[in-house]
Order: sequence, then C-alpha cells, then structure tokens
Amino acid sequence: METMSPVKETVLIVDDQVENLIILGELLEPHYRVRIADGGARALRAVNIDPQPDLILLDVMMPDINGYDVLARLKADPATKDIPVIFVTSKDSIEDEEHGLESGASDYILKPVKPMLVLARVHTQLENRRAKVLLKNQNHYLELEIERRMHHNEVIQSVSLAALSLLAETRDRDTGNHIYRTQFYVALLAKALQSHADYREQLDDEQLSRIVKAAPLHDIGKVGIPDHILCKPGILTKDEFAIMQTHTVIGANAIAKAIQGVNQADTSIYHRDMTPMTFLEVARQMVLWHHERWDGTGYPDKLSGTNIPLPARIMALADVYDALISNRVYKKAFPILNVEEIIISERGKHFDPVIVDAFIELRNEFEKIARKLSDPIAMR
Repeated sequence: METMSPVKETVLIVDDQVENLIILGELLEPHYRVRIADGGARALRAVNIDPQPDLILLDVMMPDINGYDVLARLKADPATKDIPVIFVTSKDSIEDEEHGLESGASDYILKPVKPMLVLARVHTQLENRRAKVLLKNQNHYLELEIERRMHHNEVIQSVSLAALSLLAETRDRDTGNHIYRTQFYVALLAKALQSHADYREQLDDEQLSRIVKAAPLHDIGKVGIPDHILCKPGILTKDEFAIMQTHTVIGANAIAKAIQGVNQADTSIYHRDMTPMTFLEVARQMVLWHHERWDGTGYPDKLSGTNIPLPARIMALADVYDALISNRVYKKAFPILNVEEIIISERGKHFDPVIVDAFIELRNEFEKIARKLSDPIAMR
C-alpha cells in the first residue's frame, strides 16, 4: 500500500538581494517548501497567504522596511507572533546580534552564510516549533477534556441532588412542587442581592450558583422524622413539634458527615478543587439554619441577625412564602395578597430586612412562579 509523503514545512526567505534569495532557496528547496519575498512589505503580505510560513529567514538591512520593523509587526499580530524568525545579516557585531535577539528573533546567522550551519539552525527552529504546536494542541485537548468532565460531574451532581431532595419530598407527600418553587424563589432573591452593597462580596456568581443548587436540600432532614409526625393531618403537639424541629439537625449532621468523608478521602481532586467542600458547607448552613429568625427566636440555635448565614436567611423567606401559599394537611393556602402582607410585616422580625426589601421588588415574579408550579388546588 502506497504511503503519503509528509507535507513539507514552509520557509519564507526575505531579502532585497536576488542572489541571496537564490543561494538560500537552492539550499533549502530539497528539504522544505520555499517561498521568497524581495522586501519587507512583500514579506508582511506573504505571511498571510496559505500556507502560513513555519519559519522566516529575514534580512535586516532592506530599503523599504528593515528587518527589525518587519519583526516588530509580526510580533504585534496575534496571527503571526508565534512564527519563529531567524535574522540573516551581514551586521556582525556582538551588539547587533544582541539587539536582534532582544527584538524577538529566534536565532541570528551571519552572511556570507555557511550551508550546513543554515540547515542545522533551520532544522532546530522547526523542531522547536513542532514541539510548541504539539504542546499547545495537547493543552487545548486537556482543557476541553477537563471542561467536558466538569460538565459531566455537574450533571451527575444535579441529578444526585434532585434525587436526594425528592427522597425527602416523597415522605412528606403534602409538599408537592415545594422544592422547585423554593429553588426559583431563592434564585430570584440571591440575584437581586448581588447588587446590594452589603451583600455583593458574599454573592459572587459561584456562591450564588452554590446557594441555588443547595436550595432543594433544605428539608433533607425530614427523612429522619417518624411518619406519624411528618404526615399527621392536624396541628402537632408541643412534643411532636419539638421532634419535627430536629429535621434541621438531622439533615445538617448528614451533610457534616459527608464533609468529613471528603476531608478523609485520599484523592488529589479535592486538594486541587475545593468546590465540593464549599458547596456542601453552603448546603449544611441552609439545612441547619433556615428556620432561624432575624430576631433570634427561631430554631435550632436561636441565632439572630447576620449571625445567621446568608444562604439560610434567603431560604427562610422562600420557605415561609411557599408554605403560606400552599395547602397543607393542617391548613388551607393563604391568598397571595395576604401572604405578601405577612412577609412584609415580618421585616426585621422573622426575616432579614434587606431580603424583605428585595422580595417587595420581586413579589410579582414570586407570584408567577407560584402559579406556574402550583399544586392542585394550592392557591387562592
């Protein structure tokens, strides 16, 4: 079977003296695809003609545009800045050579040229270029592969989170689309708070994404609440309510154990990338403290004000809003206007005042989400 010969690399020779073009051309022609330009201006046009040169042999002293200026223009253009250039010149002082190399030339050859020296220097520069191109392609491939794997991991993470969240919801059949609605509410509030001076630094895009992704987990601890309490069709007794309150601690402890497991894992990925740890901590905060109140009367730790982590403060409003607009076994859904009045009345009591202010601006968007994702006979 006949094999195809490799494509020759292209060398552009630039010199205003025809005899020099002939000497270098005849020397290189057996080994490379040779193109010539008899001046700086033509050289600058030639580098943009396919195939682009893999190497340029460039005279320094030319009448139209000298070699230094040609090189400067090549280096200033992203399309040509990586093409190696060898100065070929009769300027033989140490200062001239140093100036040429400092200008960005890859090598410096003196005239009259020595054929074996030219071939060796050209070969070396083209080998270096091949190595750089190979490395660049490999790096590009690795970047694409890392991006692909990160996307794959994000999909797996999202599916896993949805499964965990739905696990809690399947035990509490009364909550319907609660996890989806609250996630949208949280996204609206967090995005609005990004523009607030007091919250901007706490809510960069990555942190906002973590908060939104963690939102469906806020009631994950309900998997540990007995059915006769979780599904009771009526008002809970004091003792039953105390047990119900433990869902925050049950969920947070489960996530804390997951964090501990990540810390103990003998794998380099978590040493390079702390994103999983940061996400789990955001989820833990939201799960544990989303029933705390701004005035310090919530549970489980009676935190107050900004001592309550921001993810939990955001979820607190989203969770209460959704509970009020929804039917529960122990109550009927409140009308939307009443719910808005209740939320606003709790500014500085149950809820962070700034978050309530954001809600006031977004209440029409809240209502749209509530109606779009409503449960059967859930709203009035």
